[in-house]
Amino acid sequence: MASDKTPQQHLEHIAQAMKDIDFVMLNTLTKDGQIGARPMSNNRQVDYDGDSYYFTWEDCLMVDDIKRDPKIGLSFQGAPSPKGAPGTFISVEGKAEIVRDKAEFKKHWVDELDRWFEDGIDTDGMVMLHVHATRAAYWDDDEEADFDIPQK
Repeated sequence: MASDKTPQQHLEHIAQAMKDIDFVMLNTLTKDGQIGARPMSNNRQVDYDGDSYYFTWEDCLMVDDIKRDPKIGLSFQGAPSPKGAPGTFISVEGKAEIVRDKAEFKKHWVDELDRWFEDGIDTDGMVMLHVHATRAAYWDDDEEADFDIPQK
């Protein structure tokens, strides 16, 4: 069923759903035009306003893809609802920016990331991807929406 919510209300709806989603599939365009998808932790940052942050290694293929073409896609799937519906599905389109500033790392760091980056924000070779969403869609047992993200 369609919704008459504003884009801001839709963002609040998906932010609520993201509280319970730890991993997202981040999709890039590869050098030969294929779609590459990788699981990334969204660090359970639920004050979602259209920006997402992901930590990774600078020398990985995903970062190479983003250097060539910053357009990305994110796919989230929430847990099944108590009503028996399969859960919330969220799709986000946007552009990724590669961040190397440790002060920015610190703003988005959570202790669970120590599992992958043992020296924390001082881990050599680590970068942060700052995804600026431009469009999103979601489907859940109550509603669905496809909307443009207001730009800051």
